[in-house]
Amino acid sequence: MGASNANGKTPRIAVDAIILMDDFVVLVKRRNPPFQGHYALPGGFVEIGEFVEEAVVREAREETGLEVQVERFLGIYDDPKRDPRGHVISIAYICKVIGGKLKAGSDAKDVSCTPVKEIKKIKLAFDHAKILTDAGII
Repeated sequence: MGASNANGKTPRIAVDAIILMDDFVVLVKRRNPPFQGHYALPGGFVEIGEFVEEAVVREAREETGLEVQVERFLGIYDDPKRDPRGHVISIAYICKVIGGKLKAGSDAKDVSCTPVKEIKKIKLAFDHAKILTDAGII
């Protein structure tokens, strides 16, 4: 069957940004399903012809108003059940702020700087708690 799955489709590729600001993590409140109203890491789908590092910078800007720079690659999250819309593989990066102003945009209902110590109290969308755990944040 090659590179396709049983439905003749391939997984979609997404990116997630861990944006740290001192002892805070930038989270967005999702405007749309799935996980509408839940907090999540800024991120989204990679566009055709786009490098994944460009995608994470773009998504961070679109959702948070912040200009970020990738500091390092964190990991690949490929659980086929991580996204109820279908098989989505996410590539996570740790990013630092280099400009911009924090404001909700695109499909973010709200954006916040959440204290690291408060993250465990929040129910995060997708597998974002695992991503933050892998990053050593929670």
